[in-house]
Amino acid sequence: MSALFNIIVPVFLIVGFGYAVAWRGIFRESAVDGLMVFAQNFAAPTLLFASMARLDLGTEFRMGLLLPFYVGAFASFFIGWAGARFLFNRPPMDCVAIGFTCLFSNSLLLGIPIMERAYGPDSLSGNWAIIAIHSPLLYTFGITFMEFTRAHGSGLSVGRVALRAMTGVLRTPLVIGILAGMTMNVLQQAGLVMPEGFWAAVDMIASAALPAALFGLGGILYRYRPEGDMGAIAMCCACSLLVHPGIVYAIARTSGLDDAGLRSAVMTAAMAPGVNAYLFANLYGAAKRVAATTVLVATAISVLSIWMWLAILP
Repeated sequence: MSALFNIIVPVFLIVGFGYAVAWRGIFRESAVDGLMVFAQNFAAPTLLFASMARLDLGTEFRMGLLLPFYVGAFASFFIGWAGARFLFNRPPMDCVAIGFTCLFSNSLLLGIPIMERAYGPDSLSGNWAIIAIHSPLLYTFGITFMEFTRAHGSGLSVGRVALRAMTGVLRTPLVIGILAGMTMNVLQQAGLVMPEGFWAAVDMIASAALPAALFGLGGILYRYRPEGDMGAIAMCCACSLLVHPGIVYAIARTSGLDDAGLRSAVMTAAMAPGVNAYLFANLYGAAKRVAATTVLVATAISVLSIWMWLAILP
């Protein structure tokens, strides 16, 4: 019970505070949008830049950690895609958007603060290793899958579709932050030393990322009213909160992953879909209602599902 109140509730209280002030009209939609632009386009990329620049790339990028997480993620995608296609008879582009909702966990905005509160700041190395390829890999996969689905029968070449997908991924601020941070990491290994004032400024912006994003997330969630398609939404919630972390746990335990890696992989997988799931659906105009409502419902349910996973983990 202490894990619920001491680890999970404080994070969701910030989300709930943002939801409450948006609901009461104290924090207007334009203010929420401005805050999220700052958080997602500037503060969060800066946080990723700082974390990637300081990460021990040689130690943390290990297949025993990454493979269970991404096998679970892609399994969750294809379960969601197949369910949308064969159980709910959704159009092809809707199936990809629903699959992406099952695929993309909120690894940064929810995963990092909960992991830090549960196991301390020294436990985050595995999370950062997963996050380093999370957005680049999953966005590339999702956009490519969607572009091929959309281009089916249009005569577009494979190369042109792939180029369009890669261009879209490389323009996202989070990916830019990750790539810039890894570049800085390599340069520092080669002997570059940045002045303390530079890192002080970086850390000041980075420190604002998580509280601003969590508060803004609450304001964004207020817009997502629970609506129809409850079968598809329930499937997405189950894939995100149970199937993905369950597969990760089973593979990691079987392969003998150490406790620190197991915690990072499972807790990152156990997060609800983030706002990016809705943004992806909105970008293509596919399954927007399912994605939006899943983000809201799964985030609320995850208060209890995360508690369950914390109790299971060593």
